[in-house]
This record gives sequence, C-alpha cells and structure tokens, in this order.
Amino acid sequence: MISTKLTELLGIDHPVVCAPMGSVSGGLLTTAVTRAGGLGLVGVSYGDPAFIDDHVAQAARGGGVWGVGCVMFTFDERPGLWDKVLGYAPPVIALSFGDADQVRRYVASAAESGAHVVVQVHDTEQAAVAVQAGASVLVAQGAEAGGHHKTQATLPLVPAVLDITGGTVPVVAAGGFADGRGLAAALALGADGVMMGTRFALTEESLGTPGFKTSLMSAATTDTVNTRAFDVVRGIPWDTVYQARSVSNAFTRAWTGKDTELAARRAEIEPEWTAAVARDDAAQRALFAGEVLDLVQDVRPAASVVHDTVAEAEAILTRLAGAIKP
Repeated sequence: MISTKLTELLGIDHPVVCAPMGSVSGGLLTTAVTRAGGLGLVGVSYGDPAFIDDHVAQAARGGGVWGVGCVMFTFDERPGLWDKVLGYAPPVIALSFGDADQVRRYVASAAESGAHVVVQVHDTEQAAVAVQAGASVLVAQGAEAGGHHKTQATLPLVPAVLDITGGTVPVVAAGGFADGRGLAAALALGADGVMMGTRFALTEESLGTPGFKTSLMSAATTDTVNTRAFDVVRGIPWDTVYQARSVSNAFTRAWTGKDTELAARRAEIEPEWTAAVARDDAAQRALFAGEVLDLVQDVRPAASVVHDTVAEAEAILTRLAGAIKP
C-alpha cells in the first residue's frame, strides 16, 4: 500500500483520484472508485440541478470519502446550486476554473461546510492564490489533460507547484496519467497522488455514451486537438486562456479556429448540434480525452483501474528502490 500526504489527509487507501468529468463522472463511477480505496468525484461542472439531485445524492448514499467537482465561474451564474451541492454534505469539494476572487470565496464557503477543499491549478500564480485561500489539496493539471487546460506541461508544472506549496498541502498531479507507471512517475516528482480522467472515462461505471467510448478506444493520441469550438457552440463563457482537448471529429475540423464565425452563427448551428449530441453522433459531439489515449484501449471496471494502477506503481517503486546500491 502506498501512503502519502493525500491518503493520510483524506483517510483513503490509495492515492488515485477520478477526475470530476461533467456528464461522465456520475454517482455510480464515484462510488466505485471510492469503494476501491481511491477518491471518487462527481462531475457537476456546469451545475445542472437534476444531475446534482440524481448523481450527488447517489454518491452520498454510497458513503465513504467521496466528493463533488464544481466549475467555479459557472456557479456564480446559477444562484442556489452551490447551496444544493453543500446540502449533500460531500466530504470533499473539488474546485476548478475560477479567478482569484472566486477561489477565495468558494474555498472559504466549502471549508466552512466542513469539507476538504481541493483546488485545481494550471500555473504557479494560481497555486499561490489557492494556498493563500486555504485549499486543503492542490491538483496541478498540465496541458496533456483531456478537456480544459492551459499551456504548461505536467512534468515541469508539478515540481513548480510543489515549490510554491513548500510541502504545506498535498499536491495531486493531473494530465497524462493512466496507469501505475504514471503514478510512480508522479510520486517520484514529489506529488502525493494522481488524478486520472480519460482512463476512468473508459470504465464500465462511466456515464460515457457508446459513441463516446467507442470513439476514444479507437482513437490515438495524435487524433486529439485543442479547440474552443464546443464552448462557443454551447455559449459557455470560458476565458480564452483555456482550450479543451478533444478527439478530432467533423465538428472540430469545421470550426476550430473559427470562434468568431461560430459565435455569429450560433443561433443557426447550436440546435442542430444539440440534436446531434442527443443522438450520440460522434462526428459532432465533444469527445474530450487526454494525451493518454495510446495507453487506454479497453473498458474495464473502475475498481480494477484503481487496484491495477496501485499494484503496478508499487512494483515499479520496489524495483527502483532495489536498484539503489550503497
């Protein structure tokens, strides 16, 4: 068993976190990861009330150490939803994508509820803000990640964030992790665990649709593209410093780099796009996935992902320790 600051703080068995992927990380996946000894997080993302009442409630019934992932800037636009999330008393609240004021406000509110507060950061400036705000845990996410990210790669980001924290809070590495080799590498960098998204998206318990899962399994890392097209067509006001990594499809090929035109034609295009998503059209829907696609080629139970990741990392760390000669 691998013990780190993260496992000790949260009281979990394994330093493996399931990313709170919106429309993918539901109550079933969260509970499965938590029961396997990791940290499962429901991906609330943009704050759909029905999703919260369904999936956050399911995770709460599952018990153990579980959490909810919230995109801060969207909760500011939806009064009442933050209180709805807090009403389920999640032991962990994971916050992402907010400005300095939002980080301070949401960290304070989450901490007041009694939750451990995880804040995702993408550079050292964000890390400093999160530490000063009182975050319990930082997630240092590099540009290899699926979905939204900035530009710095994980390998240099993690130790830079560790330097900012000075060891005061656990740091979880994210972006580019899918197995025990990644976990061992993250621990060698000084991180206290890993957050994995794409690997958990391709699990039996994930909410990913058949079209989504089939597309990811057949795709290679070189098939991914950074795009803002899905944000623009949905009318979500993402800061332009962020792009989202997705498997390339007909929609990204048509609209990546054409944000102004897409925004101008949104009233025309968005209804057709929404209908395509509803019928699981993989040529049109968002297929958010990270650079680990070459490493993820099957759909497995979430518990086996947790256990196999830890077992592989333990074997690697044992082998490396044995290579050190006095």
